Amino acid sequence: MTHTLDVPVSVDLSIGKRARVQSDGVDIALFNVDGQIYAIDDSCPHSGASLLFGKLDGRLVQCPAHGLRFDLATGCMRGGGMTVRAYPVEVVAGRVRITLPVPITHQQ
Repeated sequence: MTHTLDVPVSVDLSIGKRARVQSDGVDIALFNVDGQIYAIDDSCPHSGASLLFGKLDGRLVQCPAHGLRFDLATGCMRGGGMTVRAYPVEVVAGRVRITLPVPITHQQ
């Protein structure tokens, strides 16, 4: 099951910007790379460091704690190994929408 998170219009996601939103206690990092918006968990699976302010190289973000690099589109670590959850994003009528899984506690 999934649900949609509408990113508030007050969040600036113009080209080159990044932002953090939260859903059900999970921090999600948003990146606008050349007009394409990506959404990933804002927690490195290695140490839990925030990825929001990691160095960007195209659509790769580098964890500021230990240098691991993750593809924003897939969540896969460059070279294999760990992954970070990546979420589908769409822009509808100028609004950013993220498709998220429904937490187990909310499923019936």
